[in-house]
Amino acid sequence: MDRRKLVTLLLAGSTIPWLTVPESLAARDRTSAEINKLRSEWTKFLASGTEVVAPTPKLKRGHDEWRMQLPANAYDVLFKEDTERPFTSELNDEKRSGVYLCRACGLPLFTSAMKYDSGTGWPSFFTAIPGHLGTKTDYKLIWPRTEYHCVKCGGHQGHVFDDGPSPTNERWCNNGVALNFKPLQTDA
Repeated sequence: MDRRKLVTLLLAGSTIPWLTVPESLAARDRTSAEINKLRSEWTKFLASGTEVVAPTPKLKRGHDEWRMQLPANAYDVLFKEDTERPFTSELNDEKRSGVYLCRACGLPLFTSAMKYDSGTGWPSFFTAIPGHLGTKTDYKLIWPRTEYHCVKCGGHQGHVFDDGPSPTNERWCNNGVALNFKPLQTDA
C-alpha cells in the first residue's frame, strides 16, 4: 500500500474532527493522454520571447564558480545535495501559469500545469519535462530513494516518490531554492 492511501485510510477512520485528508492530496486524476500532451506541449507555458536553454551540451563548471553565482542555500542544495526545510519556499504557494527552471543553469524542468499541492511543504509535480531530469539511487537515509537532478548542470533538485496522483503516481518533490519561476505573463 502506498503512503498516500495509508494516510487517507488512517485519517478517514480518525475521530478527531479537524484531522481530515487535505483536498490537495486528492489531486484531480488526469488521463495518460493529458499527461502526454502536457509533456509534449510544455513550451506553451513560456512567456513570449523567452529564450529556452537546451539540455545539451552539459555545463562543466567548478564548485567555486557555482558558489560565486548562487546564494549559499541554493548552492548547498544544488551541489551538496542538501534539503531545504519544508514550507519555507515561496514557490510552494506559486499559482501563476509559467515554467519552473533550474536555478543554476536555467533549464526548464516543469510547468505550472504539472504542479500540484502535495501537502508536504515542497513544490511538487506529477510529471516533468521529458529529457530534462536525470535520476540516480540515493541511500542517504538508509533505504533507497530516487534522487533527480538537472541534466544540463547536474544540480540536485529533489526526490521522486510513487505516491502522487494518477495516472503517473509520481511526486517530484523539489527544493524550491533549486528553482526559479518564470511566469507566462508578467503583471503590468
